[in-house]
Formats: sequence, structure tokens, C-alpha cells
Amino acid sequence: MRTDFLRPFPNRSGTLSRFRRLAVVLVFPLASSCSRDAQPPPLLGTLEWDRIEVQAEAAEPVIGIAVHEGDTVSAGQLLLQLDPRRTQAQLAQAEAELRRARAAQSELQHGTRSETLTAARADLARVEAARNDAQRERERAAELRRKGLVAQAELDRRDTAQKSTRADFAASQARVLELSNGTRPEQLDQADAAVDAAQARVNELRVNLERLDVRAPQAGRVDALPYKLGDQPARGAGVVSLLTGDRPYARLFVPAPRRATLQPGQMLRVRIAGVAQAYSARVRAVRSEAAFTPYYALSGDDANRLSFRAEALLQLCAGENCANAPQPADLPAGLPLTAEAEAP
Repeated sequence: MRTDFLRPFPNRSGTLSRFRRLAVVLVFPLASSCSRDAQPPPLLGTLEWDRIEVQAEAAEPVIGIAVHEGDTVSAGQLLLQLDPRRTQAQLAQAEAELRRARAAQSELQHGTRSETLTAARADLARVEAARNDAQRERERAAELRRKGLVAQAELDRRDTAQKSTRADFAASQARVLELSNGTRPEQLDQADAAVDAAQARVNELRVNLERLDVRAPQAGRVDALPYKLGDQPARGAGVVSLLTGDRPYARLFVPAPRRATLQPGQMLRVRIAGVAQAYSARVRAVRSEAAFTPYYALSGDDANRLSFRAEALLQLCAGENCANAPQPADLPAGLPLTAEAEAP
């Protein structure tokens, strides 16, 4: 049997030295791999612009489109037109109602016409004469009744006629007094309120008519025109989509474990698909509520599936490295990107 393998190594110190060198060679890549793994993966997201949806004020057909998708527009520029005929008719009706309310107000303010008061006084004089005549007839009938020349029924008839003429006289007298005193303050207040309501309705319809000419609320770029000539969008439907602002922002989705390390104001390094140059971006907002919540209970590792939406505004590119890179304002929306913390 061979026993030479039981003998000690002839140069033990040299062998151990070789083992140490081999261990260093093997451990170094592992250490480098662990160092790389210690770095968190980049945040994923897309490039976005602030977006404004310009809505239709009325359900009217589109009769004119003044811009095209991709056009740059200024604040107040005409974008498209909706059919104004229905609103114009409503405005004409409201203006007629306003004129009627103002005429009624003016009538109450001027009070009773002199001709009306004269006629009321003449009617009062007529009723007074009729009352006096009825009173005399009643007195004669009472004298004849005492002498037994007329029946009691005739006296009763004369008495009723006298009371009727007295009531007519009181009514005519009150009518003259009413016309003489003029309009009551409460009536003037009602007339003023009617005029104000009619004027408010006219103002509302004038605004609606103006907004049928859809204009840009602020400067931007036309992103989408979902309706064509002849289409009739519903009231409140978005008829023009505008991209606004002077530069886009990175919309990022931050995993829950990294939410605490990302704060507004922090600088990120953003790389956009198809663009060689990396951009600096400043975090402007991080949502406090998760953007995705699974339907199952959040416990343990499941909580890591939550993500929070963050927005990082791209900074203007300057320097030699940006000579051939597009400026943020020239980048379209929707490009995928990655972001990671900038080196201090």
C-alpha cells in the first residue's frame, strides 16, 4: 500500500501562499458583484408634459378647426369653433326679457300717469253721486212705508241698493288714494330684482356664446384633436388636448421600500430611451398615496409591491456634453426612461 500521501508537504509555507492568492482572486469578483448589487436598481417611468383638456361648453357641432396637432399656440389663440346658432337664439330671447323687465321697472319708478289718476277721480265722483241718489231713494221709501203706501220688500230693496253704492264709493275712494300715493318700495325692489336676474341671464349666455369659440387657456402645443368637422361632442367633453409648460417632467414609480429615500428637491440622473445624453432632474412632487394597491392583504413581502408616483422636472441642458443633445422642450411625451440618484 502506498503511504507517501501521508507524508507532510515538503514546502508547506509556499503552498499556503498559493492558496491565499487563489482565494483573493476568487473573492474579489464576488465582492465586486456584491458592491454592484448593493446599488438600488434605477426607477422606471415615462416622459410627460403638463396637460390641459379644453372642454366643450355646449353640445354643438364643430364648424371650424383653426389648428393642427403639433402646432404651438399662444394664450387666447382660437383653436376651434362650435355652432353658435342655438346659443344666439337663447341670447336674443334673454335680451328681450331684459328689455321687458326694464320697462316694468321704469313704469313703477315713474308712478301713476296723470290721465289714470284723473279717470279714477271721475269714477269716484260718479260712484258718489250714485250713493247719494240711493240714499235719497231709501229715505223716500221709508216715508212711504210709514204711511203704508209701499210694502216692506220695497224698503228692503232700497236699503240694499244704498249699501251697495256705499261699498262702491269706498272702493273708488281707495283706488284714488292708491294712485295718489304712488308705487310701494317693495314693488320697486321686486322690479329691480327682476332686472338683475334678466341681466345675469344675458351675461351668462354671452359668455357661453364667446366660449363656443374654443381658445387656448395658456400657451402650449396641441397634442390631440379628438373631434373633426361635423362631430358633435357632448357638453364637458375634451375637444383639445394641450401640452403646457416650458419643459417636460419624468413621471416615476417609486417602490415602497425606496419611498423614504426620495424627497422633493432631490436631484436625479435621467436617461431617456433613444437619447444618448443623460439629463438632470429635480424631484418636484412625490405622492403620499400609493399608485397601486393589490387586492390581497399587504403584509410581509407583499408590501413591497406598492409604488408611489413621483414627478421630477428636467433641467435645461448646458455645456459641451449637450452640444448634440436635444433640449427638454424638444422631447415628445411618452418616452420610457430610467432615473437614479445623482452622484454628490
